[in-house]
Amino acid sequence: MKTTRKRYTGEFKAKVALEAIRGDLTLAELATKHGIHPTMIATWKRQAIEGMAATFSGASEAARVAGDTEIEKLHAKIGQLVVERDFLSKGFAR
Repeated sequence: MKTTRKRYTGEFKAKVALEAIRGDLTLAELATKHGIHPTMIATWKRQAIEGMAATFSGASEAARVAGDTEIEKLHAKIGQLVVERDFLSKGFAR
């Protein structure tokens, strides 16, 4: 018997995490309300709080800049490999 895990959308996780952060209901009450385990809610709440801290610390901006730098390096490597390929293919064409 093959079981599949239930997947939750980011919107649903954010909604539940926000409810947990507000603290109007306990984790157990939220778990019953949404039909999920309290540990999942606690994890989503922790991730949401950490994500907010990263938003205000500029960590996401640093990651984007690092990604842009990596893309530039990869484009340069692709260009180099194309030139090498073209050079070698001319040598075998004789």
